[in-house]
Amino acid sequence: MEIPIVYIIVVLVTILLSMTLHEAMHAFMGYFLGDDTAKLEGRLTLNPIKHIDPFLTILLPIILALTPGAPIFGGAKPVPFNPNRVKWDEWGAALVALAGPLTNLLIAFVAYGVYVLSGAPALSSTAGMILSTIVTVNLGFFIFNMIPIPPLDGSRVLYALAPEFVRRGMEAIEQFGIIFVFIIVLLASSLIGGFMLTATDVIINGFNWIFRV
Repeated sequence: MEIPIVYIIVVLVTILLSMTLHEAMHAFMGYFLGDDTAKLEGRLTLNPIKHIDPFLTILLPIILALTPGAPIFGGAKPVPFNPNRVKWDEWGAALVALAGPLTNLLIAFVAYGVYVLSGAPALSSTAGMILSTIVTVNLGFFIFNMIPIPPLDGSRVLYALAPEFVRRGMEAIEQFGIIFVFIIVLLASSLIGGFMLTATDVIINGFNWIFRV
């Protein structure tokens, strides 16, 4: 099936804006909690160029968008922060991590609300396509980044809750950075895809309940 070029453009613009806000909120939360690392490295900004990772932000989501039935997810260059400088120790670090994915969840919620309140336009219409893309892309980013695998954001939340021996293991994994995530995605793509589609359905059902659809 041919993928309309307009859809690809909408996906790309949505990715750039969504991931810029995602990473910027990491930076702003870290700065709010007392760490100026992101500011010193020029990441306390809404300039997307400062946050883009060519593979995670553009290529991977576009490939997924071109794959029928695949969830759309991705990431950006991680915002640097020093967990030893933020307030509230591990819980402060968890708040910095949560700021990004929760921003995506909020964007998805607002877009879904606009979709419902505008009369649920057909997905084949321009408005329906744009709003549904904003919802699915941001839910994909939210769910993927909340998977508790280092260095994804969800791992920081788990880190705050986990016993010491689990933290040490997570620190060892985190040394491999995003390469570890690539390996997991390659080896368990169908499992991750199935989980993300199920989680997306659950969240959409929650949105439907809120808006009484």
